[in-house]
Amino acid sequence: PDLIVIGGGHAGCEAALAAARMGIDTLLLTLNMDGIALMACNPVIGGSAKGHLVRELDALGGEMGLAIDDTFLQSRMLNTSKGPAVHALRAQADKQEYQNRMRTALFTQARLTVRQGEVSAIDVEDGKVVAVHTASGQRIPCRAAIVASGVYLRSDIIIGESITPGGPQGLMSAPHLSASLESIGFPLRRFKTGTPARLDGRTIDFSKMEPQYGDNPIVPFSFLTDPSTLENKALCYLTYTTPRTHEIILNNLHRAPMYSGSIHGTGARYCPSIEDKVVRFSDKDRHPIFMEPEGLYTHEWYAQGMSTSMPEDVQRQIYASIPGLEH
Repeated sequence: PDLIVIGGGHAGCEAALAAARMGIDTLLLTLNMDGIALMACNPVIGGSAKGHLVRELDALGGEMGLAIDDTFLQSRMLNTSKGPAVHALRAQADKQEYQNRMRTALFTQARLTVRQGEVSAIDVEDGKVVAVHTASGQRIPCRAAIVASGVYLRSDIIIGESITPGGPQGLMSAPHLSASLESIGFPLRRFKTGTPARLDGRTIDFSKMEPQYGDNPIVPFSFLTDPSTLENKALCYLTYTTPRTHEIILNNLHRAPMYSGSIHGTGARYCPSIEDKVVRFSDKDRHPIFMEPEGLYTHEWYAQGMSTSMPEDVQRQIYASIPGLEH
């Protein structure tokens, strides 16, 4: 291939499709075929700032806007009470349908090959990329490489005192590429992100929560989508933390990795952990928790706003203190 794209997440998919559509022979290497376009955190496209980015990708011929228009469960324009510059489109996706839709786009694209494999090193000669090596021992010549490895390099999963090497959603990490990037001259920094537990929808009492309806009419993400063909297929719900929630969190701060000192990393700006919010905004007696479905064919629900790294036993107490999540 002329180009090798390393990683099959959102960025890798768009990079590979863009290159192939420009006539470049492209190989996409992914750790796991089942991880292509995986929505490892909340299955959502868009949101504040990110919604603008998706529409820019669409204007440039990208696939993400079309894919989410085909597979969303609920769509809402955020920040409508504010000026148009901060209006942000956000759509809850069916995570399996979105993956299938994006995989189909990749597998049917001319000049694009998709293969499973872990890239362990990048060969550079005279300042130019000439090949990549896979962990299974293959050397694949190329003229350029795009690194879209996301959060899988030398990654750890941390739940309270439990620390295990690995990537999100039970997938393996890619431990070898980091050293190669450092040897080429890239400085590396470690970031941390949090995620809530996934909850069984059959155990949630939605009657204690406020329904959150999607927009009507719906604004599509893609300029090519006919708005009249779009409809919301699911409801989201709003509930809140309680003083009891905050008490449980504060009583167990010493077991939170960010506070015990076992994590050293820069947190993402846009999803602070619930323990962070309780400590920083101690004047607030509640924080909003949005319950969002992960798909039409699963009972998994995502508790937006409950990102945490607390131990499992503490998480169970925290959730049980929230209206509708007692069981």
